[in-house]
Amino acid sequence: MKSTPISLIAGVVALAAVTGFAALTVPGDDDVAEAKASARLPVERSSLLCPAPSMSEVAETTYTSFTPAGKGGGEAGAAELEPAVPLPADEDAPADKGDEKGDADKDDEKGDADKGKAADGKPVISLKDAGKPATADTAETDAPALVGTATGRLAPGWTAQQTTTAAAGGARGLLGVSCTAPDTDFWFPGASTGKTRQDYVHLTNPDDTAAVADIELFGAEGPLESAVGEGVTVPARSSVPMLISTLTSEAAENVTVHVTTRSGRVGAVVGAAEDKVGSDWLAASADPAATQILPGIPADATSVRLVAFAPGEADADVKIHVLGKNGPLAPAGNATLHIKSQMTASVDLKDVTRGEPGSIRLSPADGSTTPVIAALRVVRGSGAGQEVAFIPATGPVGERASVADNRAKGSVLSLTAPGETAKVKVTASAGSKGGEATVKTYTVKGGTTVDVEPEVPAGLKGGYALTVETESGGPVHAARTLTMAEGGVDMFTVQTLPDDGGTVEVPGVEQDLSVLDD
Repeated sequence: MKSTPISLIAGVVALAAVTGFAALTVPGDDDVAEAKASARLPVERSSLLCPAPSMSEVAETTYTSFTPAGKGGGEAGAAELEPAVPLPADEDAPADKGDEKGDADKDDEKGDADKGKAADGKPVISLKDAGKPATADTAETDAPALVGTATGRLAPGWTAQQTTTAAAGGARGLLGVSCTAPDTDFWFPGASTGKTRQDYVHLTNPDDTAAVADIELFGAEGPLESAVGEGVTVPARSSVPMLISTLTSEAAENVTVHVTTRSGRVGAVVGAAEDKVGSDWLAASADPAATQILPGIPADATSVRLVAFAPGEADADVKIHVLGKNGPLAPAGNATLHIKSQMTASVDLKDVTRGEPGSIRLSPADGSTTPVIAALRVVRGSGAGQEVAFIPATGPVGERASVADNRAKGSVLSLTAPGETAKVKVTASAGSKGGEATVKTYTVKGGTTVDVEPEVPAGLKGGYALTVETESGGPVHAARTLTMAEGGVDMFTVQTLPDDGGTVEVPGVEQDLSVLDD
């Protein structure tokens, strides 16, 4: 007699519920289940979080939501971004949601704040079709953070961009950020508690229960003493901004911020404002690794500062190479960098690209394989015309990556092949208000960086999105620079394009789930 373990069957059924795919075979006495190969299937649900935009009274913010066409499966689905509004005090526990959007019959009882929707019950932005971006604008000084979910065919590769233009004041600048997926661990090298900086770490909780986060700070001499950053509560469906300089009494020009959660998950991003050079968002660095790529330094950058950190117990020695249009070069006097464990290291590379587009590659030196994280502080212009942006280390484009909110003018795509020569396909989507998608293929030689001005969609009206797909060769890293002239200043922001994670590998059944019961 044979019996089938219930726990194993339940696990496969749960997998089927999440992915829409599973294979379960209960063999007879003489049968053996055939091994099933794993498959990559489109994800069926994605989450994104956007921080509260600039508090400047002269700021205007544009939200752009986009899912590339052609990769999704299943039902049509929806993709919505809604204000992050805390639950009422007596409703801390999650509701019995079924479809994870709540019970519609209870909307009147919960009030306008329920589900984070605006007073009219509508999301701030709702995406209807894959392959065509949707946009929304706001000039509210107290606009909240946004939380969002995409399902069905709109889930694979869903991305959203928050772009704020502040023409004057201490937060002057073009602030751009790709809205982030919730997680439990974030690294931000390149922040500051210095007197000229006002840096906030924004923590946004998308879930129906409170999250608890810890914020650690590391300066050039090691950890900065801070008790305030421990056990920060982020209420359900809400956002908490923390001024980093208030978390410690120590002023440090270059600081690495580490955000982890004890319970729950959050989206995290750092908003940085610097006297006389403007402001922008600092997104999280790629996970610690021995080699890191930081793509997309503008050709006219006047100052580039590299900030790196070794989070482990060992020091790291890395080689610094600038990947320009003709190949890799070591910057004079800064060919290597020693990064002490738990200490933030920095080096001023000045105008390292010297009028050419470029990227930075950090790789192990002298046999060191210690993982590191890194980011760049990049300045364009001079004097009163200076403007700042940040470029974190990022993963490769992989199968596909997208960036939203490109304009008819001012968008530049930077493509870097740190190893082998590669070929990529770049699709400029249909416009948000009209226009047809265009496709172009580029070859990026190994060890080089290529800047291209994307071919604007035919008949473009509104904004558009860019999607990069690797067709052959080695890995490619990408970044998009968006520039807007305002008040005599070429304000800019840079967003990296890591793999969008639009598919997930579903393991096959390697053996039968039955056992002999003798």
